[in-house]
Amino acid sequence: MTINVIFGYSSVSDGLSTSSFALLKPQDIIIIADLFLLVLGFTTKVIRVDKHPIATRQAVALTSFSLFFLMFNLTLGEIDRPQLLTRTFDRNYLVKYLGIDAFTFYDGIKTAKNNQVRSEASSIDLNKILSFTQNHYAAPNVKTYGIAKNKNVIIIHLESFQQFLINYRLDGKEVTPFLNSLYNSNSTYSFDNFFNQVGQGKTSDAENMLETSTYGLPQGSLFSALGTDNTFEGAPAILNQDANYSSAVFHGNKGSFWNRDSVYKNLGYQYFFDANYYNTDANNLTEYGLKDKLLFHDSVKYLERLQQPFYAKFITVSNHFPYTLDKQNTDFKAANTGDDSVNNYFVTAHYLDQSVKEFFDYLKKSGLYNNSMIVIYGDHYGISNSRNLKLAPLLGKSSSTWNDFDNAQMQRVPFMIHIPGVTDAGVQHQYGGEIDVLPTILHLLGIDSKKYIQFGTDLLSPQHDQVVAFRNENFVTPDYTVINGTIYDNKTAEEITHPSNELAAKINAESDKVSEELSLSDTLNNKNLLRFYVPQGFTPVNPKKYNYKNDFGEVTKIQNLLGNKSTSLWSKNGNKSTISDYTSDAPELKTTDSNEQNEESASSSMKKAASSSIQSRKDTN
Repeated sequence: MTINVIFGYSSVSDGLSTSSFALLKPQDIIIIADLFLLVLGFTTKVIRVDKHPIATRQAVALTSFSLFFLMFNLTLGEIDRPQLLTRTFDRNYLVKYLGIDAFTFYDGIKTAKNNQVRSEASSIDLNKILSFTQNHYAAPNVKTYGIAKNKNVIIIHLESFQQFLINYRLDGKEVTPFLNSLYNSNSTYSFDNFFNQVGQGKTSDAENMLETSTYGLPQGSLFSALGTDNTFEGAPAILNQDANYSSAVFHGNKGSFWNRDSVYKNLGYQYFFDANYYNTDANNLTEYGLKDKLLFHDSVKYLERLQQPFYAKFITVSNHFPYTLDKQNTDFKAANTGDDSVNNYFVTAHYLDQSVKEFFDYLKKSGLYNNSMIVIYGDHYGISNSRNLKLAPLLGKSSSTWNDFDNAQMQRVPFMIHIPGVTDAGVQHQYGGEIDVLPTILHLLGIDSKKYIQFGTDLLSPQHDQVVAFRNENFVTPDYTVINGTIYDNKTAEEITHPSNELAAKINAESDKVSEELSLSDTLNNKNLLRFYVPQGFTPVNPKKYNYKNDFGEVTKIQNLLGNKSTSLWSKNGNKSTISDYTSDAPELKTTDSNEQNEESASSSMKKAASSSIQSRKDTN
């Protein structure tokens, strides 16, 4: 556990509960057993404090002996893993070679150093970053540039959803039939070699890459550690300033989870509908917030008030470890692997698929569908490397031969861009990752990404960079996968033990490029360098403009002030709600979360907002 994770605990703990206990095993009691034994020993006086001083010679000898073996251990670590402390290795390597106490001490020093570097940063530090991103820029594809211009952008965040679920059948039954139909549609740009690139920040890292095209941190979560103070060039602000988009996030968990209620303001999100805006009756919740079917259904009364075009993101939670779902919400049969989390992963994924289908049906019935570009992506893996061995037989592989190469290939997550009216999209095979989402979306909307600092490239551009960097400096290309210095051939899945000089040079060049890219992104974020860079025509976000305490009142207030000029779905529908257009089989809608209650809630909130608007105008007059 890093210092940043420890300091950022409060921003995560609000959104977590029993999942932490689900990760525990009976033998974990050993971790704290010694504390109980010590207390018992001192209480019974079996253990006594020796008040005799240690001889100076003995203390010096013991200290010298310890320091010698610490240096000896570090030397052995450097021999086996050169530049152990100077390069950005995964924290597991540091613990492996130095021990957890030495790692924590090292990480503490590094964190303090980073804070000092941040305070001493200047605009000169941007030169290398600007040079890299400008040289790395990929010009848009002339065939796809602007084909979604002025359309609403709807982002659907598929929690813990991996690519292998697409088109997968469990016992002959499709796990995700609706997502399969979207994936295989000619109106969808689907990517079958798209990888998650998250670090310890998991979901928050995926969001950061999606919104900014910069990487998360090597340790900890950027949202939690730096998000409150950092300057961003985020998608919501870019779209608002370049094309007058409104923006909102819909998430049925606490706003403080991953520090979102602070970070979203810096990204330029105008509205954030968190758990406070939903019916959080216990029957409506999973461990991480509102069940997905209810999230989509209950967000309609807010979505229909947004001025179009809008940029709206829905963060689902039901498909999250440990993948538990009450029986009233599913009849899908679990797998039988001997691991409950792997077994139930298919059940919650099927529920998520149904949730997305219901939302799409609403979009079509309400009229939003034809004027929207819907982006669907998986944020990170759902089945961890340690559980992949249980999953392997279901994928037609052997647990006995499963290796690091297989783990790397399992980092694929879905990425789909569905544009109604497009007929020549289809499955794309180029390699890419979450860092590439923002420039791809901007170019489809007719907004050139060149003036912004972004580390990704347009997936549809002929110049797209297909080297996909993982946060620990491993990487994958269309031909090779490189894990901890070991090269694997993607076609044969075999290790290349004696690469040719040409291949070795190519891999070294790509490795250096990956290291440079990650390092520059870290420098940008750790030093908060975007505060020194303002692209032409872009105004830095002022987070004080956003409150998130009365967002429904704000959207209805703006709608009322605009009157006939309002472009919201509500206004286009003759000033009537579209909640009745939503059809869902969620059992909670018949008990604790009925349609009538949501309509009454929306009506009541609208009247309060209208009253507030009228009073505000009276006060002004």
